[in-house]
Amino acid sequence: MGPGRLTKKERHELILSEVRRSASIRISKLARRIGVAGETIRRDLIELGETGLINRTYGGATISLMTSEPVITERSLTMVEERARIGRGAAGLIEKGQIVMIDGGSTTYEEARNLSQLKRDLVVITNSTGVASVAGANPTFRVILCPGTYDSREGSVLGEDTVEFVRRYNADFAIIGASGVTADGPNDMISGSAAVKRAMMSRSLSTVLVVTNDKFGRASLEHVCDFRDISDVVTDSGPRAEMRAAIEEAGTELHVFAGG
Repeated sequence: MGPGRLTKKERHELILSEVRRSASIRISKLARRIGVAGETIRRDLIELGETGLINRTYGGATISLMTSEPVITERSLTMVEERARIGRGAAGLIEKGQIVMIDGGSTTYEEARNLSQLKRDLVVITNSTGVASVAGANPTFRVILCPGTYDSREGSVLGEDTVEFVRRYNADFAIIGASGVTADGPNDMISGSAAVKRAMMSRSLSTVLVVTNDKFGRASLEHVCDFRDISDVVTDSGPRAEMRAAIEEAGTELHVFAGG
């Protein structure tokens, strides 16, 4: 494919992968790599800077360590097809009549949406108002919404009350998302969110991590758990060799639901 045929989305993904690879990169180098005018790259960097995915510098960009994430409503507008594939794929791991804990996030929301369309008689325990709403649309589901302090950016409740409430229940599966995933395992930007994930995992027989491929190689504030604490990783595109090796070495099952 000639560079002129790249869509803006494809350009943005290429830019992000180049910036991740070299941590800091100049516009002139990006323009040569991708084969478009420097002015196009400059506009792309402005847009990517607004999403918080990169830090713009004079004449270039550096990758931002995840110190903040766009609000959940903004995140839900990106990687839409990828999340849909992950949601459908991960739903296949859940059987009729099981108890499922689902934490808040744009990919876990998509998982809940698929479960509500494809499964029957589930008990869904969640700290996310969005997950509760979409799961509650299935009349065969029993939905239990956790109490806690509401975080409007995440559309979820967090805090000690939430963690204590989660610990009252037993579940077959915990379905969790992450702000980023390194070879050490998933991490999260919000400490309160990481605590809820760990509480859900501690009360569940198995844990499924659902993440879009752009989360691989990203580090954010708090380490959630090791890969050995996770039974399955569900994503839309295979991670690089180092990450794949860390997942396999932990005995975690990797499921890739690619497009095409």
